[in-house]
Amino acid sequence: QVQLVESGGGLVQAGGSLRLSCAASGIIFKFRAMAWYRQAPGKQRELVAGITSGDNTNYADSVKGRFTISRDNARNTVYLQMNSLKPEDTAVYYCTAGAGYWGQGTQVTVSS
Repeated sequence: QVQLVESGGGLVQAGGSLRLSCAASGIIFKFRAMAWYRQAPGKQRELVAGITSGDNTNYADSVKGRFTISRDNARNTVYLQMNSLKPEDTAVYYCTAGAGYWGQGTQVTVSS
Protein backbone atom coordinates (compact mmCIF):
# COMPACT_ATOMS: atom_id res chain seq x y z
CA GLN A 1 0.00 0.00 0.00
CA VAL A 2 1.42 3.33 -1.08
CA GLN A 3 1.47 6.07 1.54
CA LEU A 4 2.71 9.62 1.23
CA VAL A 5 2.69 11.61 4.46
CA GLU A 6 3.40 15.34 4.35
CA SER A 7 4.47 17.42 7.31
CA GLY A 8 6.01 20.79 8.07
CA GLY A 9 3.23 23.16 7.13
CA GLY A 10 2.09 25.99 9.34
CA LEU A 11 1.60 29.71 9.74
CA VAL A 12 4.50 32.00 8.94
CA GLN A 13 4.96 35.71 8.32
CA ALA A 14 5.84 37.02 4.90
CA GLY A 15 9.57 36.70 4.31
CA GLY A 16 9.82 33.64 6.50
CA SER A 17 10.74 30.06 5.72
CA LEU A 18 9.27 26.60 6.05
CA ARG A 19 10.49 23.14 5.11
CA LEU A 20 7.96 20.57 4.02
CA SER A 21 8.67 16.85 4.17
CA CYS A 22 6.96 13.95 2.45
CA ALA A 23 7.71 10.46 3.71
CA ALA A 24 6.91 7.70 1.24
CA SER A 25 6.26 4.02 1.77
CA GLY A 26 5.03 1.19 -0.42
CA ILE A 27 7.04 2.33 -3.45
CA ILE A 28 10.61 1.87 -4.63
CA PHE A 29 11.32 5.49 -3.80
CA LYS A 30 14.73 5.85 -5.41
CA PHE A 31 13.31 5.06 -8.85
CA ARG A 32 10.36 7.48 -8.63
CA ALA A 33 10.12 11.04 -9.78
CA MET A 34 8.47 13.09 -7.04
CA ALA A 35 6.73 16.44 -7.04
CA TRP A 36 5.05 19.04 -4.92
CA TYR A 37 1.79 20.67 -5.97
CA ARG A 38 -0.32 23.28 -4.24
CA GLN A 39 -3.92 24.34 -4.29
CA ALA A 40 -5.16 27.68 -3.05
CA PRO A 41 -8.85 28.27 -2.26
CA GLY A 42 -10.87 28.64 -5.44
CA LYS A 43 -7.92 27.80 -7.67
CA GLN A 44 -6.73 24.74 -9.55
CA ARG A 45 -3.99 22.54 -8.21
CA GLU A 46 -0.67 23.63 -9.69
CA LEU A 47 2.81 22.18 -9.94
CA VAL A 48 5.30 23.81 -7.60
CA ALA A 49 8.43 21.70 -8.09
CA GLY A 50 9.51 18.30 -9.32
CA ILE A 51 12.56 16.10 -8.94
CA THR A 52 13.51 13.07 -11.01
CA SER A 53 15.18 9.91 -9.80
CA GLY A 54 18.39 11.40 -11.15
CA ASP A 55 17.95 14.60 -9.11
CA ASN A 56 17.00 16.81 -12.05
CA THR A 57 14.65 19.51 -10.82
CA ASN A 58 12.09 21.87 -12.26
CA TYR A 59 10.14 24.72 -10.70
CA ALA A 60 7.14 26.89 -11.34
CA ASP A 61 8.24 30.37 -12.40
CA SER A 62 6.51 31.83 -9.35
CA VAL A 63 8.80 29.98 -6.92
CA LYS A 64 12.13 29.91 -8.79
CA GLY A 65 14.94 31.21 -6.65
CA ARG A 66 12.87 30.89 -3.46
CA PHE A 67 11.96 27.19 -3.20
CA THR A 68 14.25 24.17 -3.38
CA ILE A 69 13.14 20.58 -3.84
CA SER A 70 15.43 17.76 -2.71
CA ARG A 71 15.26 14.09 -1.86
CA ASP A 72 16.87 11.66 0.54
CA ASN A 73 16.60 8.16 -0.87
CA ALA A 74 17.91 6.62 2.35
CA ARG A 75 14.94 8.10 4.21
CA ASN A 76 12.40 7.73 1.36
CA THR A 77 11.65 11.40 1.81
CA VAL A 78 11.28 14.39 -0.47
CA TYR A 79 11.60 17.93 0.85
CA LEU A 80 10.51 21.39 -0.19
CA GLN A 81 12.51 24.21 1.34
CA MET A 82 10.50 27.40 1.02
CA ASN A 83 12.23 30.74 1.63
CA SER A 84 11.10 34.34 1.22
CA LEU A 85 7.51 33.24 1.53
CA LYS A 86 4.76 35.50 0.22
CA PRO A 87 1.07 35.67 1.08
CA GLU A 88 0.32 34.30 -2.40
CA ASP A 89 2.14 31.10 -1.44
CA THR A 90 -0.73 30.31 0.92
CA ALA A 91 -2.21 26.96 -0.11
CA VAL A 92 -2.50 23.31 0.74
CA TYR A 93 0.68 21.62 -0.43
CA TYR A 94 0.55 18.07 -1.74
CA CYS A 95 3.24 15.53 -2.42
CA THR A 96 2.87 13.13 -5.34
CA ALA A 97 4.74 10.12 -6.65
CA GLY A 98 2.79 10.10 -9.88
CA ALA A 99 0.48 7.26 -10.97
CA GLY A 100 -2.32 8.76 -8.92
CA TYR A 101 -0.46 8.60 -5.62
CA TRP A 102 -1.01 11.71 -3.50
CA GLY A 103 -0.51 12.66 0.10
CA GLN A 104 -3.21 14.17 2.26
CA GLY A 105 -1.77 17.67 2.04
CA THR A 106 -0.34 20.14 4.51
CA GLN A 107 -1.56 23.69 4.98
CA VAL A 108 0.83 26.59 4.48
CA THR A 109 -0.42 30.02 5.47
CA VAL A 110 1.68 33.13 4.94
CA SER A 111 0.52 36.28 6.70
CA SER A 112 1.29 39.75 5.41
